Formats: sequence, structure tokens, C-alpha cells
Amino acid sequence: MIQVNNLIKTFDGFKALDGVNMNVKRGSVYGLVGPNGAGKSTLIRHITGVMRPDAGEVFVDGENVYENSSVKSKMAYIPDDMFYFVQSDTIEMMKYYKGMYRNFDEKMFYRLQEFFPAIDVKRNIRKLSKGMQKQVAFWLSLCCRPKLIVLDEPVDGLDPVMRRQVWTFLLDDVTENGTTVMVSSHNLRELEDVCDHVGILNNGKIMIERSLSDLQGNISKIQIACPCGMPKLSPEFEVLHLSNIGRVYTMIVKGKSDDVIAALAQSDEKPQVVDKLPLTLEEIFIYEMGGEDYEVKDILF
Repeated sequence: MIQVNNLIKTFDGFKALDGVNMNVKRGSVYGLVGPNGAGKSTLIRHITGVMRPDAGEVFVDGENVYENSSVKSKMAYIPDDMFYFVQSDTIEMMKYYKGMYRNFDEKMFYRLQEFFPAIDVKRNIRKLSKGMQKQVAFWLSLCCRPKLIVLDEPVDGLDPVMRRQVWTFLLDDVTENGTTVMVSSHNLRELEDVCDHVGILNNGKIMIERSLSDLQGNISKIQIACPCGMPKLSPEFEVLHLSNIGRVYTMIVKGKSDDVIAALAQSDEKPQVVDKLPLTLEEIFIYEMGGEDYEVKDILF
């Protein structure tokens, strides 16, 4: 759905994007993460056709996106800081969206109204709280029936109940209509629940782009109880982190968990207990990316 090839963007001699390559598959939920200043917002502005690349290409649904109104009519974008016309209320913005998007579903708009009970549709949107303004943005965007939804810190300002409801709407849309969702967020714990692919952007480049299953399959977290000290692993397994409390050791190691456990069982120091522990997306990024070398601490919330 989204194909970015060697994208470069420079501001006053600073390369905000330095040869970005990215591929977002149709019908997937793709999480874009990275530290502050990594270039996420600049990349999103190119994907949504707001900025012209200095070099490289950006395709959405097989077409160049910049100054392409037909492609833009297939996407909805919810930025972190939303814009509404000064005197507009929700009904007026609905009519504006209806005029801009030929697939806008007015029946769906009124059908979804019951799920946003806190929104006074006749009240000036700019007088609503940030969370309510974001609710309006999701409401209107879903009714556009887009093929692609691009989200920048999408649920910031929403309460936990509304967060879950919004994600339910989005994931149902992905399942039922094959909608593609690209979401930029610092909240790795939330992305872990909703994304099937993840890309990490740092210093203007995509450092890692993989499915969550691949990430979780290539790195393992193992806990060992061994009275004779930590068993030695063969060099084929790279230990990324090791800690212990007494004779109980916790290790994060590159490799499939079953292979690591089998290797531990064959070691000279026979562990009494070997357990496979769940590994969070947050831990995967910290140790896969090398910790502070890529400022991964700035990604965590």
C-alpha cells in the first residue's frame, strides 16, 4: 500500500530523511516508532503528500502521492495537533468532509454518533477538549471510508475506555474492509497490542522493519535456576543482556527460544529450572537496537 524508495529531505543543510526505504503492506497495521527528532513527522508528511521529496519516491496504492488528489481522496490523516475551521461544529465539518471525500458515508456518521456521547455536535469544535477533538477526528475519518489511515500519536488525550473503543473501530475496519493503518507512536506497549508490522526510524533512516512475529521469534528471554553458576552458551547465541538474583539468572539472547533451551540442557552446568518468559516489544527494541546507541530510551513512555 505504501512504498518509500530512498527518500531524502533536507532542511537548511540538515538531512531530516536520509535515504528512507519503507514498505507497508495492504491491510496491515504498521507501527512507526523512533526517538524525538528521528524524522517521523517529516516522513508522514511525505506519505500524505504534504511535502515534496528532495530525492526518492513515495507511492501510495501504486501512485506517486505528491499533488495527486485521487490518491489523497483514498486516505485519512489524523495528526497529533488537529485543525478545524474557526467557527465550525461537528455537523459542519461532516458536511465539509462529505464534499471532499466522494466515499463519505453520512449514514455511518449518524450511526456512530451513539458511540461518541460526549460530543455536542452543535458546539464549536475548537471549544472542545483535546480528547474530544480527537474523537471527532476519528469519527469523521472512519466515515470517509479510506483505504489508508495515517495516525500520528493517535490516542494521546483519550481516556482508557475511548482508547479501546477507537482501536476496536480501527481494527474492525482493517478486518472487514482491508483498510491499511500506519500509526506513529511512542507508546510501544500499545503498539504491541495492535500492530502486525513495525519499523523503527532513527537519524532519518529505517533501521529495522519486520513483522512482530519475526521480531519475537528471533530474540528470547530465558530464566534459569542453576546452583553451579550461569551455563555457558555456544558462540552461535549472542547474549544481549544478563542479570541474576542469587542463583536465578535471566538472559535475553538472540535465537529461537527452543534452540536456546536445548543448548542449555546440553551444557556442562546442568540448570535445575529453565523457563521461557514473555518478551515485550519494548524489550525487543531496547536490546535489538543496542540500547542507548540508538536513543531507544527516548521511545519509551
